[in-house]
Amino acid sequence: MANTPHGGVLKDLVVRDEPISNQLKAEAAMLKDIILTDRQLCDLELILNGGFSPLEGFMNESDYTSVVDTLRLSDGTLFSMPITLDASSDDIKRLGISPGARISLRDPRDDEALAILTVEDIYTYDRVKEAIQVFGSDDPAHPSVAYLRNRVKEYYIGGKVQAIQAPAHFDYAPFRYTPAELRAHFKKLSWHRVVAFQTRNPMHRAHRELTIRAARLRQANILIHPVVGLTKPGDVDHFTRVRVYQAIMTKYPNGMGHLALLPLAMRMAGPREAVWHAIIRKNFGATHFIVGRDHAGPGKNSQGRDFYGPYDAQELVEKFKDELQIEMVPFQQMTYVPASDEYQPADEIPAGVETMNISGTELRRRLKNGVHIPDWFSYTDVVERLRESYPPRNKQGFVLFLTGLYNSGKDSIGKALQVALNEQGGRSVSLLLGESIRDDPRQHLSLTPEERHEKIQQIAFVSSELARAGAAVIVAPTAPEERSRVLAMDTITSNSGAGGNVFLIHVATPLDHCEKTDRRGVYAQARSGAISGFVGVDVEYEIPKKANLVVDASTQNIPSIVHSTYYLLQCFPAHSLPNFLSGIILLLETSSLI
Repeated sequence: MANTPHGGVLKDLVVRDEPISNQLKAEAAMLKDIILTDRQLCDLELILNGGFSPLEGFMNESDYTSVVDTLRLSDGTLFSMPITLDASSDDIKRLGISPGARISLRDPRDDEALAILTVEDIYTYDRVKEAIQVFGSDDPAHPSVAYLRNRVKEYYIGGKVQAIQAPAHFDYAPFRYTPAELRAHFKKLSWHRVVAFQTRNPMHRAHRELTIRAARLRQANILIHPVVGLTKPGDVDHFTRVRVYQAIMTKYPNGMGHLALLPLAMRMAGPREAVWHAIIRKNFGATHFIVGRDHAGPGKNSQGRDFYGPYDAQELVEKFKDELQIEMVPFQQMTYVPASDEYQPADEIPAGVETMNISGTELRRRLKNGVHIPDWFSYTDVVERLRESYPPRNKQGFVLFLTGLYNSGKDSIGKALQVALNEQGGRSVSLLLGESIRDDPRQHLSLTPEERHEKIQQIAFVSSELARAGAAVIVAPTAPEERSRVLAMDTITSNSGAGGNVFLIHVATPLDHCEKTDRRGVYAQARSGAISGFVGVDVEYEIPKKANLVVDASTQNIPSIVHSTYYLLQCFPAHSLPNFLSGIILLLETSSLI
């Protein structure tokens, strides 16, 4: 297969001339700027280094519309994923931009200027159309549809970028290659045929066997090219995964494989994403690309069915093989055969032969509960790396997210749970009340919707960091909007790794009871206009759609609520839960809280 970049020329925009870089940096200091999101940062890095060739910037309206409708840029070049820079109406007003304007794009981690964008156009778009065309559905169970609904702002800014510097990375520097660097590495080693393997998960024996088999059949070498940008919420963090990849690379025949990291923000777009992944690997110098069963699929939709067919991705990549100029290698399902102590392709095993396998769900269960993982499934040092990041459940952190109206009882429940957990010991316990953490706790009552939304996300981030460290975290914001709660759950789950155990508890005490028992007269102040934007009076409280537990302090006392909580938490943590609950019950049976 041809080893040319997609579109014929690698669009490597990285500036390697220091005087030019300094000149651009000086210009950027004088310009208005956009602080990039994490997704935009990943996209910009792959625009700058040529991973998204032939793109030279964020898509203008013509390219965006063409890609959404036809999987092609406006000039006809195959490109399956819209790469866009979103901005809010406030951003547009603040920047005061129009076609021809130049804007500095800055790294959200250190505020460094990375590039200057010359604006071609500013345009609106149809969220529903983009979701259906790109992801095949407007179902918010799809993580990218949820992202599009909840995080993407209302305008797109199109234009080419001029690189100042590449984003800095302080982790795993030896494994981070630009397309030009990886191509040079292959040339130095005389690797003419390279099979690239895409993954966002840890690798085990079966993955090693299938990649070796794919390479040997094609007389090629292997590029293990895992995604270390944004993946699916809840995935294993990239630090853990890279340690696993380092361990498994030692199991390959000497000189056969190479590990390089890809700073990609995945969209989990199934067939379209598979074509996109093939384009990216082609730009990085691969000649072959393994496309898996349900490649880049996000799992089940709201009706419990897969978003994409098992072979949709393979079929779409095969359809464009002449334009892609990279050979698609179908993923072979490998199964362990005890009689021969080896892995074989599942479709080549005769009927009646005993086989063994461990599903992803079963693997996670064994990790969480400290159950043995056999050597035939994975290597000892791989399992050790996973156990370092995924301790048994009784050592994992968790978050109890209570939401409800003011004076619903959620704060009192939270305080009682904190006391009980502290009495039990064994882990640190943190309690975060209200939409903000301030000297005057009443200040959060009159927040605007956007201020409240932002404060809830701040609390979610802090909670995820505490849970990651093994803490028990109890948060009790009002959180009246579904979008805020969904985003908070996503943040906690995706950021806290092994501590991503989060439970949403709706304290559904009715408004009239909350108001009737309000001894401080806060509701009365809200109804008189002394407090504006008060939830339940001026602002609607949206009922949670997917609460793990619903309780009502007007009809239940605290002990009964705690007994209900038992059924929510019975799977966490397995070894300490009975003592944990009995301690809470004993404490609350003598309590008059709420």
